[in-house]
Amino acid sequence: MSETSTPAEKPKKGALAKFLDLIEVAGNKLPDPAILFFILLLLVWALSAILAPITFTEIDPRNGDPVSVMNLLTGRGLADFLANMVTVFMSFAPLGIVLVAMLGVGVAEHSGFINAGLKYLLGLTPSSLLTPMLILVAIVSHTATDAGYVLVIPLGGVIYYAAGRHPLAGIAAAFAGVSGGFSANFVPSGIDPLLQGFTQAAARIIDPVIELNPLNNWFFTSASSILIVGLGWYLTDKVVEPRLKKTAPVDDVIEDEPTMDELKPEERKAFWVSTAAMILGLVGLFLWVWPENSAMRSPDGEIASFSAPLMRSIVPLIFLIFLLPGVIYGFMIKTYKDSKDLIASMSKAMSGMSYYIVMAFFCALFIDAFGKSNIGALLALKGAAGLQAMALPAEVTIVGIVFLTAFVNLLVGSASAKWALIGPIMVPMLMQLNISPDLTQAAYRVGDSVSNIVTPLMPYFPLVVVFCQRYVKKTGIGTLVAMMIPYSIVFLIAWTIFLLVYWKLGIPLGLQASYVYP
Repeated sequence: MSETSTPAEKPKKGALAKFLDLIEVAGNKLPDPAILFFILLLLVWALSAILAPITFTEIDPRNGDPVSVMNLLTGRGLADFLANMVTVFMSFAPLGIVLVAMLGVGVAEHSGFINAGLKYLLGLTPSSLLTPMLILVAIVSHTATDAGYVLVIPLGGVIYYAAGRHPLAGIAAAFAGVSGGFSANFVPSGIDPLLQGFTQAAARIIDPVIELNPLNNWFFTSASSILIVGLGWYLTDKVVEPRLKKTAPVDDVIEDEPTMDELKPEERKAFWVSTAAMILGLVGLFLWVWPENSAMRSPDGEIASFSAPLMRSIVPLIFLIFLLPGVIYGFMIKTYKDSKDLIASMSKAMSGMSYYIVMAFFCALFIDAFGKSNIGALLALKGAAGLQAMALPAEVTIVGIVFLTAFVNLLVGSASAKWALIGPIMVPMLMQLNISPDLTQAAYRVGDSVSNIVTPLMPYFPLVVVFCQRYVKKTGIGTLVAMMIPYSIVFLIAWTIFLLVYWKLGIPLGLQASYVYP
C-alpha cells in the first residue's frame, strides 16, 4: 500500500437505511404472534380485575345499561375459562373456514393444476403486455396462498431475462402483484373468509347477532385489481426498470440459468380437461341456483340472503371448485397415482397450516376473553366518543386506519394476526360512528397490502433477495427495498384515494355489504 492510500471508508447509511434498520430491530424484539396473543390474554385478565370495580357512564348499546367490565380473574371466571377452552377453540369461526378452503386449494396446487395455469397464461402473453399480464397472474396467485412467492416471482425474472429485459424488473413486478397487491383479486380466495371471520367476531362485541358475508369486499378487491395492474405497469416500465439498468447491471455469467419450461403436451391436455371440468361445475351450480324454487335459495327465493344455502356454502364451494380440476389434472399427468397420493396432498396442505392452527388457539382465547370482559366494548365506546368530540370526517378516520395498518404491517407480517389485534378495537369503535364493518375491513385490507414489499420481516422477503441474486449477485436487502419503495408509496396513496372515491360513488363493496351501520 502506498503512503498516500487510505483504507476504503464504509459508505454512510442514509436516513432510509437507518429507518429500515430500526424497523428490523424493533420487529425482531416482538414475540411470536402466538405468544403475543397469550401475553394479551394475560393483560386482558389483569385489566378486567382492575377495571371491574369502576363505574362508567358510557351506555352499552346491546342492553341500554352503563357499560361494565367483567372480572375474569375470579375463581368462577378461571373455572369457566378452563371448562370452555376446547369449545372456544373449536368454535373459533376462522379456523374451520380456512382449513376447509385450503383442502381444495391444496389439491389444486400440489397436483400442479394452478402452476400449469400460471405458466400457460404467461407463455401466451405478447411482449408489449408482459408487465400487466405478469402482475395480473401474480394477483390471481393469491388464490393458492404461497404459490405466487415460489412460482410467479422467480418466473417473472425468467421471462424478463428471456425477453431481453432486466430480470430484476420482472421480479419486482411479480413481487408487487403477489405481495404489494395482496388484497387485490377478482377471484375469491381463502383470505376472504379468513378476514371476514375476524371482522364478524369483532363486530359481535357490539352486535351479537350481526352476520357478514365472506365476500363482503369482493367487488372492491376486484376493482382494485385493475388499479394495481395499471399502477404496477407504469412503475415497472417507467420508473423501476430504467433505474435498474443504471444501478444494477446483470452479471455476464449466470450460474444455473433458470428456464421457463413450457407445458408438455400431456400437461396442456390435462390443464384444458381440468379447466373444462371446473367450468362445467360452475355452469352446473348456476343451473342449480337459477330456478326460483332452487334449494340453494332462501325460503323467499333470494340468492344473496344470509338464509340462502348458497351464501352459507361459499367456503365448501371454494373447496369443490378447486378440488375437482386438481384431482383430474393430478391423475392425468400421474402426479396422483392412487387415492393415497391425493390424500397426501391434502395432508401437505394442512401441514402448511400447522402454525396458523397454533396461532388460532391463542387468538381464540384472547378474543373470547376480550369480548367477555367488555373491555373491547368500553374501548370502542370511549374511542368513538373521542372521535366524535374531534368531529373528524369519516373519510379522515378511514384514511387513518389505512396508514395505521400499513405501519403495523412493518412489524407484524401475518394478515390474520394483525386483524385479530386491530379488529376487536377498530370495528366496534367505527360501528359507533355509523361506519360498517365491511368498510372498516376494506380499509384494513388496503393498509395490510402496501407495506408488505418493503419490510425484511415479511417471511418471503429473504427468498426474493435470493431470486434477485441469480442475476445480480450483489443484491441485498437494501437493493430490494429500494426497488420496491416506489410501488409501496404509490400503492398506499393511490389505493387509499381509490377507496375514498369508490365509497363516495356508492359502488357496492361486495355481497351483502354496506357502508353504514346499522
